Amino acid sequence: MKLLGHRGAAGSAPENTLLAFAKGLEYGVDGFEFDVQLSRDGEVVICHDERVDRTSNGIGWIKDFTLQELKRLDFGRWFAKLPVYQAIPTLREVLEMLTDLTIELNVEIKSGLVQYPGLGEKVVRLLADYGRLDNAIISSFDHQLLLDLKQACPPVITGILYDCAPIKPWAYAKYLNAQYLHPAWEFVTPELVTASAAWGIGINAWTVNSSFAAQKVSLARVARIITDYPQYFRTGEHGEMIYQE
Repeated sequence: MKLLGHRGAAGSAPENTLLAFAKGLEYGVDGFEFDVQLSRDGEVVICHDERVDRTSNGIGWIKDFTLQELKRLDFGRWFAKLPVYQAIPTLREVLEMLTDLTIELNVEIKSGLVQYPGLGEKVVRLLADYGRLDNAIISSFDHQLLLDLKQACPPVITGILYDCAPIKPWAYAKYLNAQYLHPAWEFVTPELVTASAAWGIGINAWTVNSSFAAQKVSLARVARIITDYPQYFRTGEHGEMIYQE
């Protein structure tokens, strides 16, 4: 099992900032999960919400700000009243930060409240430019987007995000030519992992932030655990992931 820091290491630093990614590296993660959106001038930026209100000192939709305008906002002070300003990072900046590291990436493409035409293609192009396509998963709740990306660029590795209990999701993943299912941890079972594996589909569980959740997904033998608190995980004698605060 591999451990991916959620939005960097969102439990220890302001989510989806360079500081959060630095914290995750300090904790020895195998990779990172983070979210991407588009600025008004077409730059791929890393932020979970479609609006900046919750995680910055600004108000408004990301799509309405240019990158320069977004960079003026502080995405760090809300977190434990940090005295150090944190700018919104671009995908390119994070790729530059991780250039010499064999770190996995799980890039979630946001496509819900706001539609971002061309975002998927821009993400794929950037990952390719930095030689990351073979160790990056592109995930989304927009499954049509994932199918379109896969058809346009077959080498892309995709993960289907969901937070429900679908019937035979492994067959659905196969239909979409996806390599992974990304269920919320509550919907992970040993049967899901075993049946999916028989179809060549891996399971990556989110967001695992308690000992109960960690035990559930670890016993099921998921491929990856996504967590806000990678510092609380250690590998047990039998390869399981143990969560201890």
